[in-house]
Amino acid sequence: MPTNALTVRATMTAVSASTPLQMAVFSARPYDRQFLDQANQQAGLPARLLYYDVALDEHTAALAEGCQLVCVFVNDRLDAPSLRALHGHGVRAVLLRCAGYNNVDLAEAARLGLFVARVPAYSPEAVAEHTLALIMTLNRHTHRAYNRVREGNFMLDGLIGRTLHGRTVGVIGTGRIGLATARILRGLGCTVLGHDPAPSAAFAALGDVVPLSELLQRSDIVSLHCPLSEQTTHLIDDAALALMKPGAMLVNTSRGALVDTEAVIGALKSRRLGSLAIDVYEQEGPLFFQDRSGQIIDDELFARLMTFPNVLVTGHQGFLTGEALEEIAAITLANLGDFAAGRACANAVG
Repeated sequence: MPTNALTVRATMTAVSASTPLQMAVFSARPYDRQFLDQANQQAGLPARLLYYDVALDEHTAALAEGCQLVCVFVNDRLDAPSLRALHGHGVRAVLLRCAGYNNVDLAEAARLGLFVARVPAYSPEAVAEHTLALIMTLNRHTHRAYNRVREGNFMLDGLIGRTLHGRTVGVIGTGRIGLATARILRGLGCTVLGHDPAPSAAFAALGDVVPLSELLQRSDIVSLHCPLSEQTTHLIDDAALALMKPGAMLVNTSRGALVDTEAVIGALKSRRLGSLAIDVYEQEGPLFFQDRSGQIIDDELFARLMTFPNVLVTGHQGFLTGEALEEIAAITLANLGDFAAGRACANAVG
């Protein structure tokens, strides 16, 4: 049984069957409300969900006053000050509606006796298919062609792509999303290489597991599908980029800080890196999931990235399919049910 599932049992006496549960949902967007409300009704739990479009941090934690739980996403801050503030307002559980938990101070959560649970896996095909969409768009310049045709320009100069069939793709991280990505690419006729400290046995049917340096040297396309940790922060740095094939493509649909943005800009400027597609960005917190179209974006690194015609950026939408949102909401409400009942939770973290 996970440790925090044991420690939270002591708090269950404060959450009796007659006490309606309240959960503050931070960084909430209309689609979060739609799918969480639907899952709440289907679960039949006496839970009241309060939605806030602001991100959670030490200062916004007060919005959770009177709530036993908070529900958070990838850019919410759950450092020690934030967790202490939440605990002081009566919060006893943190539910992440995502797989990664690098934004949670787990040691502090354990000290406070907080129940922490995540959504460990959801529709891996959703992220894998978005990865393919980014690869195909960059490879065949369809984003540039779309803009040209809308302006009445039907010239094909500058739109020469590469046939994907027969190319070598390196998949870093062979978990469920990495495997789904590898299956798609293998089906397109690509040679697939994989790297993972603990490679999935299922990958053997899709490609060869190789050391990271070999993967970088051999791959025409490198796609990142690993969690963010102390070991993987800036996994793609100057040294890694120097190993990559000249003109190779780099794709990141995992976590922004896997890539050293300054190093990538340098590789793009020197023409060593052929193209870059990112659905995540290491400083995405102030930008993503917001409408900044009428404002000046003062992130200089992001502004420099956007000047390159061979860079494609999407705003962390790899997970955004109806199927994935439905699964995320259902698992989040199941985690809530485990907390309410004082049961061991298979998705507990810590």
